[in-house]
Amino acid sequence: MKSLDDLKKIRDAAQKKVTMRGKNEGTRVLVGMATCGISAGARPVMNKFVEEIAKRDMNTVTVTPVGCIGECAIEPIVEVLQGEERTTYCKVTEEAVERIINEHIIGGKVVADYVIGKYRL
Repeated sequence: MKSLDDLKKIRDAAQKKVTMRGKNEGTRVLVGMATCGISAGARPVMNKFVEEIAKRDMNTVTVTPVGCIGECAIEPIVEVLQGEERTTYCKVTEEAVERIINEHIIGGKVVADYVIGKYRL
């Protein structure tokens, strides 16, 4: 940080992330951040969602960390809520985040490769 402008840019970026996590309208992305989710890699997944959504200026999308979703064996788990529709993705990687954003959130098509039903026995 070398100037007041640099400080303002840092502040604006931080405020955008806080605002992104606090809205309840539009599309909601819930990332399971209980101990099992974090140990399975949920933190980088959540960070990737936040970064990609901010980079694309998707103001109607909220990213929220949540507690236990209840399926430790298939973490990291991400739920996408759009209106009354709830899609649960599991074993989500940072690479999968872009597909979920592009194909599901923007394109309206569920990414079947990561849907929870595929991993049920």
